[in-house]
Amino acid sequence: MPALPPTPVATAADAAWPDTRVARLAALAMVQDLELALLTHDSATLVLDDWCVRHGLAPAGTQIVADRQPGAERPAPPEVRAALHVGADEPVRYRLVHLRCGARVLSVAENWYVPARLTPEMNRALDSTDVSFGRIVRPLGFHRVALGSRILWAPLGDTWDTQAGDSAIKDRAAKSLVIPARVIENRAVLVLPDGTPFSQVIENYTAAVLGAQPPVIRR
Repeated sequence: MPALPPTPVATAADAAWPDTRVARLAALAMVQDLELALLTHDSATLVLDDWCVRHGLAPAGTQIVADRQPGAERPAPPEVRAALHVGADEPVRYRLVHLRCGARVLSVAENWYVPARLTPEMNRALDSTDVSFGRIVRPLGFHRVALGSRILWAPLGDTWDTQAGDSAIKDRAAKSLVIPARVIENRAVLVLPDGTPFSQVIENYTAAVLGAQPPVIRR
């Protein structure tokens, strides 16, 4: 698989999270909540629409916009062609977008798709608009088959469960929690109702999904 495209610069959570046990648990809960929603819904775009509203990332009524990255080209590697059930010579197009909620880029999404399995109108929209792939192909009644999902960040650390008592996670309230640029990676194939695959996606969700402010937790 080709190397991943660079993550946009403006993806960090807007407000610093304190480096405390409670904040780390809250961050982990949010990341797991988003991962579960993505795994149990066919459209990542609709999941992010809801996430954007629920976490106050943009004014009410804001929808996810897919900022196309002009000139982005990545030939479909053999494993993608195999997943799409196409031969070496059949055209497969590539679309790279930054899925944005207001000013915040929530996901960097790579998409290989088979244009012959879409309508001419859908292909034109993919080539000329910033509408997300999921919205454009929604009339196809597709469903999503997960190929893999990884949480890329362990807010509690990798060894918290092997350490004893309160020493496992230290409170450092004076410091900010360090959140990596990417927190979840999902890979999936989109499939028509008759079982024909037409798209493979790789989605990398950024630190911006953690919101404009850390949640208020009352003890």
